[in-house]
Amino acid sequence: MTAVIETAADAAAGGAEPLRPVGRAAVVLRRFVSNRGALAGGAILLLLFLLAFAGPLISDWDYSHIDYTSLREGPGARHWWGTNRIGQDVFAQTVRGLQKSLLIGLLVAFFSTVLASLVGACAGYFGGWPDRILMFGVDLLLVFPAFLIIAIISPRLRGGGWFAFVGLLAVFGWMITARVVRSMTLSLKEREFVRAARYMGVGPFRVIWRHILPNVASFLIIDATIAVGGAVMSETALSYFGFGVQAPDVSLGTLIASTTGAAVTYPWMFFFPAGLLIVFVLAVNLVGDGLRDALDPTSGRGRSTARTAVQSEETDR
Repeated sequence: MTAVIETAADAAAGGAEPLRPVGRAAVVLRRFVSNRGALAGGAILLLLFLLAFAGPLISDWDYSHIDYTSLREGPGARHWWGTNRIGQDVFAQTVRGLQKSLLIGLLVAFFSTVLASLVGACAGYFGGWPDRILMFGVDLLLVFPAFLIIAIISPRLRGGGWFAFVGLLAVFGWMITARVVRSMTLSLKEREFVRAARYMGVGPFRVIWRHILPNVASFLIIDATIAVGGAVMSETALSYFGFGVQAPDVSLGTLIASTTGAAVTYPWMFFFPAGLLIVFVLAVNLVGDGLRDALDPTSGRGRSTARTAVQSEETDR
């Protein structure tokens, strides 16, 4: 309905013949593009990804190389962002840390969103004892102090590398989302199209896959976007205290932890990784807000856009 209204309003404003209703994807894209904050956040994220994965290719230094002739050297032509206390190139170390943190954030958000959507949809759709068992597990994980458990378990999983750390973060990052998906599923399973599919003999898992999850996809997309920033912050905090990425590898958390004491005397060692972390989190929040407004026409900017379109249509009449 919103797509029809917006298309009619645009046609009336331009003095052209009314156009056919556009699809939901086109309307969502139009709303997202019209949000300057979301566009700015998306552009910043793209630049950060380019820096993380193309940066090592344009640098003359590897993150593990040591230049013994340049200890704590400031930014210059040879070392663009300076060197640290043992002569490692700060630019190479920072882009490597950014790359690792982004990978961890994306993987944690993906796994936690998939787990939350499956558990929440199954609990809400089946009800009864499956719902009670699944929600008991969710409540149990919510009670556990996640930070403390990860701090205890992560040293025992160092042999598994950083991917085991991703699994730990994902296990403790999906419960709230699962509860929201369950609530949405309880409402959706009483809708006519879901009831019609059940009466036609469609299997429960097929109904969940084809009818429930697509209708909660908007929420899941927004939640996954925010979860990336949350996962990066969690990784940074745990790595800061020595429970995350382990040497000789680096992440933004390990770089910030190792250079905190030099933030005043050698600021380039601290402010480059800390600055990239702040910029990344802000960009993710901007994109998340833009997706929320674009996918949900009843929120913030989306609501004002719809209201403007309705007023334009009434004026045209």
